[in-house]
Amino acid sequence: MTRFTLLSTAAILATGSAFAQDLPQAGDTWFTSAQEAVQAQLETQPNTNRAKNVILFVADGNGVGTNYASRLFAGQQEGGLGDDYVQPHEAFPNVALVKTYSTNGQTPDSAPTATAMNAGIKTKNDLINITENVAVSDCVAGLENGVRTFAEIVSGAGKSVGVISTARITHATPAAVYARTANRDWEDDTLIPEGCEQLDIAAQLAEQMTSGVIDVAMGGGRQHFLPASATDAEGEAGVRGDDRDLTQEIVDDSGAYVQTQEEFDAIEPGATPILGLFEASHMQYEADRSGEPSLAEMTRAAIEAMQDNEAGFYLEVEAGRVDHANHAGNLARTVRDGVAFNEAIALADELTDDEDTLIIVTADHEHAIAFNGYCGRGSDILGLCMQIDEAGTEALDEPNMASDELPYTVAGFLNGAGSVLVEQMPEPSDNSQPTAPETGEASPEEGSPLYSGDRSAIADADVTDIDYLQQALVPMSSETHSGEDVAVFAKGPFAHLFDGVIEQNVIFHVMHHAATAE
Repeated sequence: MTRFTLLSTAAILATGSAFAQDLPQAGDTWFTSAQEAVQAQLETQPNTNRAKNVILFVADGNGVGTNYASRLFAGQQEGGLGDDYVQPHEAFPNVALVKTYSTNGQTPDSAPTATAMNAGIKTKNDLINITENVAVSDCVAGLENGVRTFAEIVSGAGKSVGVISTARITHATPAAVYARTANRDWEDDTLIPEGCEQLDIAAQLAEQMTSGVIDVAMGGGRQHFLPASATDAEGEAGVRGDDRDLTQEIVDDSGAYVQTQEEFDAIEPGATPILGLFEASHMQYEADRSGEPSLAEMTRAAIEAMQDNEAGFYLEVEAGRVDHANHAGNLARTVRDGVAFNEAIALADELTDDEDTLIIVTADHEHAIAFNGYCGRGSDILGLCMQIDEAGTEALDEPNMASDELPYTVAGFLNGAGSVLVEQMPEPSDNSQPTAPETGEASPEEGSPLYSGDRSAIADADVTDIDYLQQALVPMSSETHSGEDVAVFAKGPFAHLFDGVIEQNVIFHVMHHAATAE
């Protein structure tokens, strides 16, 4: 930036609205709204109060791209064009970009990313609250290299702690609130290797609840808490091999255990500890939800259960199935769970005070989602990329066409079950290797599958159907995470510390500073 530019910028700021009134664009609504945004920022003062409460919202897999898709969907559901819609967290005053890589993965899984936020360190993929010098599944080393979690720190200071997820409560992101494990898959005792003395993740949650560290835990995953000889409220058998009924152990320790919407609705305000397990495995997608509470309802119940603690509380809320719908390549369910996530954020914001509550909204990682162009405004985020109206604002009622003379959707994935590459199994001969149809080069292994592209299914598909899988490129049974940055949005005490591009483990350190500030 030149000295002249700096002086010009300073002059504009100094003259303010008086200068702006002389510009030909002064009456344009985009211009005036931007002026208002700058003025609001100028009036913002950092909140340096100690955070009585800390709420960490994590939409699993909700990177910048997935967040964008949910924004458009939410806005279009309310009758707008979508892109100018503001989700609850997008109105928060403090934003940063977050690097999500693990110590051994350019692309992380949820175990090290959740560890970063709950323990303040980066570690290897598949490890939860274990330092990076441990190999995955090394039970002995894992037991010797565990770290202390934010939940344990604030519980020791008298705060209540809650963890909520629409995934199994023993899944990686929620497990990082209370567990240490050398392998994220060790969710019950049958999954622990023979001779390993580490407690399984479900047993660790039960121990943390009966010892007073965890006051509220709600999500799915009943199977990991029940013995194989027992069945749950839906007739599903448990899978534990040690004959322990962890749910009964919590009840015997004066806790409450709920499995259904009716039991959830009957929870007495202020009662803790509470264990809510609403499915044998993951909870239902929001689009399919029946007979179990929403993410917002669980968030309300957790806050009401803990808000009378004068020392405050820490609550982690995970929209776990945003991730699963992305893995399936099913954007229609992804964005509906994204809207449910928005509702939980808005409710938590309403139930708490900015003066003493730090609310952080982020994701653990992104997915291999991608967006096509050039789409006119108002193109259905779940639909086809429509042509831009050169004489107006809203998209024309005519899709853009690719070079293969077929339309394409606004969003797709770089890999996944919706791949347009179709497997072709060649018939090998005795005299020659199978050859690739376009290059003529021999396949690396005789009889190995070849793939050729075929997008023709899109011509007749209802691309907005709830079960539609977005078209993808690389064929995979499950779409993958990506290593792209995610965003963090924050408000409340010390939220201004989120700025620029940060390492993911910084989130823990902001929470810790806010909760312990003098």
